[in-house]
Amino acid sequence: MSKVYQSAKDALADVKDGSRIMFGGFGLCGIPENMIEELARKGTKDITVISNNCGNAGRGLAKLLKTRQVSKAYCSYVGGNPDLEAQILSGEVKVELNPQGTLVERIRAKGSGLGGFLTPTGVGTPIAEGKPTFEQDGRTFILETALGADYAMIRALKGDTEGNLIFNKSARNFSPLMAMAADCTIAEVEELVEPGEIGPDEIHLPGIFVQRIFQGAKFDNPIEKRTTRSNEKQELGEIGPTDGPLTRRQIAWRASRELPDNGYVNLGIGVPTLVADYLEPERGIRLHSENGVLGVGPYPTDEQVDYYLINAGKETITLNPGGSTFDSSTSFAMIRGGHLDWAILGALQVSQKGDLANWMIPGKKVNGMGGAMDLAAGARNTMILTTHTDKKGNPKLVDDCEFPLTAQGTVNRVITDLAVISIDDDGFKVEEMIAGITRDELQAKTGAKLRFSENLKVLEVPAV
Repeated sequence: MSKVYQSAKDALADVKDGSRIMFGGFGLCGIPENMIEELARKGTKDITVISNNCGNAGRGLAKLLKTRQVSKAYCSYVGGNPDLEAQILSGEVKVELNPQGTLVERIRAKGSGLGGFLTPTGVGTPIAEGKPTFEQDGRTFILETALGADYAMIRALKGDTEGNLIFNKSARNFSPLMAMAADCTIAEVEELVEPGEIGPDEIHLPGIFVQRIFQGAKFDNPIEKRTTRSNEKQELGEIGPTDGPLTRRQIAWRASRELPDNGYVNLGIGVPTLVADYLEPERGIRLHSENGVLGVGPYPTDEQVDYYLINAGKETITLNPGGSTFDSSTSFAMIRGGHLDWAILGALQVSQKGDLANWMIPGKKVNGMGGAMDLAAGARNTMILTTHTDKKGNPKLVDDCEFPLTAQGTVNRVITDLAVISIDDDGFKVEEMIAGITRDELQAKTGAKLRFSENLKVLEVPAV
């Protein structure tokens, strides 16, 4: 029987209430727009959604949240999606939060005929509660089980009538893995061609994993965060000299000095993203983004903006020469496999043991952990960029984290607006602190005992 359907309406005709559906896409990049619209039109109810972050602000999968068609979500990140966050907090939608790398690996395991896998991600955090643990080579791992679905709804740039698919840049993300893990995979493509028109070495996903295919009637290609060089670079100016607590950009500049030339680095959302602005090209540092990009370049000009190319913060980006794109499983193999020299993240709290909490304030805010748990557990080094205290003046550097942990004992460097601090077996050690603050004043703003380096330096940012 032919795999070709004439429209989303035809391809989704038998999708019933209560279906369990995987949706490809990262934020709004690479989402199956035509199938989401058809589900909204049909009014299919009680859907269990499996997706990284379920759209945003009424767009993408958030359309199904607006119409109360979703009953449960397996996802990784909620931040930036007020519809999902509100329905989680109200109890309207049940949610199972997974570290992003764990989510994609659970999906890959199902599609590969595996019952589960062992991972160090989430050890010592709420994610590990109730799950079996194993010791291997002196390290603790938790058992995660496979995750499948009735349908996978994915989008590709080009497909043939056999179901062979080509994806476009970072729009690949979860889609190939989801296609493998569902009972029925439905692909909408921008261009549908005959067999032979796609070379065998060009194919990203073989047709054996695709049961239905159709050419989408319309693609709006919504961009979540259109970020360009023209509106970002103008903020740079001269960031020094240092005068009082460091600004966000001064923290980012100081972090950039820690990184090894020719290293591989992942920059988290927020202040860590700004570090890229201070990495001179001659240093050869390759930036990794967990949604499937290596070799992230500068923000694009207005003319270069590409819907298919975003970073983990859903910002539009460019690729440097030699850069590459790949699926999410490959991306997290780079992370968990210890191939990244540094992960740079933000924080709610950091403990003197190197524990990190940065994904949830119970009862108040549900951000989700995204890729942070995998990054903190898998990178060779973890650096935190944050203010020394929160908006209420409460210390962020503490004896023990009060908020749910992201990772246990993995942070070895913290740069705040007041100091550069290393973490070793004896806790916090101040390496640099800004002029105009005394040791006692810094200690008073810290919720744990500080040690001060014998070679303590003044934290200065020159005119850059």
